[in-house]
Amino acid sequence: MSKSPSFPPSGQYLKTIRQSARKLCEKAQVTIKDDAIEHLLVSSAFKETFDQLSSFPGLALPLKFASHLDELNVLSILGLLQFGTAFEIPLRAQTGRGAGDAIKALIFAMYITSNGDEGDLLSSNGISTIALAKVAELLGVDVMIEKPHETLVGVTVGALGGPLYTFVQLVTRALNETGAALLASGYPNLGLFVVEALKEGQRQTTQSDSPNSFVDFTLDKIVRAIPGFRDMYTVDGEPAYIFSKALFLLNAIFTRFGSISPPPFPVPSTSDLPAFADGLLPPLLVQLGVIDLSNSQLNDLWPAVDSPAKLVKNGGDKTERQVLREGPAVTQDQAYLLRAASIVAVDSFPRIASKLSSKNVPTFTVPQINSWLSSIAKSRETYHLKELSTMVFKDTVHW
Repeated sequence: MSKSPSFPPSGQYLKTIRQSARKLCEKAQVTIKDDAIEHLLVSSAFKETFDQLSSFPGLALPLKFASHLDELNVLSILGLLQFGTAFEIPLRAQTGRGAGDAIKALIFAMYITSNGDEGDLLSSNGISTIALAKVAELLGVDVMIEKPHETLVGVTVGALGGPLYTFVQLVTRALNETGAALLASGYPNLGLFVVEALKEGQRQTTQSDSPNSFVDFTLDKIVRAIPGFRDMYTVDGEPAYIFSKALFLLNAIFTRFGSISPPPFPVPSTSDLPAFADGLLPPLLVQLGVIDLSNSQLNDLWPAVDSPAKLVKNGGDKTERQVLREGPAVTQDQAYLLRAASIVAVDSFPRIASKLSSKNVPTFTVPQINSWLSSIAKSRETYHLKELSTMVFKDTVHW
């Protein structure tokens, strides 16, 4: 039996994401702690940093684009490759970068070398044919290991392997599959396909009274066409719809192009998106006491949190350096359940903030608080957090 559920109904993607997440949490007895959220929102660390860290991060690339469509193609591939949190530790060891920055470096290298003999590496043809060795070279990682020769004693030979071999395989596969799908549909690059998806989403708004129809129908077209965005799974008989990379991409488009008048292509409002549930958001929310696993089947993954972690800005004291460590290995079912819990948890933040105006807590959208939480996870050295861990599931292109 396939573990991939049917696609959500057209025009109901955001509703289905949220409904499936809530149902999974209830069935697994995962609890969202409102008091931990309130504790976080009234903290001085939140109030002092929210304005700075709530803008959508990670989009700036030091590139000069020939056109808005050229830039959109780069953003679209950036969205496609927003995964790899399980490889944070070996990536930092080899490159000094986490997964997100490693992918940006890869795309930067692909872009600036696209005028050479190998042609446009970011075109449909380029990503469909890029080889594993080229991806490893542009990432700046080593995927060769020495192993004993099978018959010659004392002789070693080079072979593919090492801690980042799987990561490079996954990146190559995501690019190759996407390029093949685009070529089969006649699109010269991913950016042009995304423009067509945005136009289709805009057209559908005239046939629907849903305020989210633009986003919903755009998501539908992207997810159905591109395997790398098809982030859905069946957990204990229940569908889990996450689509974090597709949501990331739509918010990137809004952030980058929404303020241009007139916009170069249709741009949907993304204020009502659910969380972009990657691999770092669940461990962070568990550590902060927001996600409570104590009554669930996942209660042995992380130590129990007796009280919400006190988030306090470090003030630059590097003697308390916080090191990202490799956390528990999780199954695919567990990872989807944890990511679903993140969606339910982050949805609760604006609701609770609206009740705290007397305590000078600002109102915000889910994408804004999602960006703040992601920034906290990536800037853990600035805060008095316990050691933040990853959750490790390495055979996926989705988180």
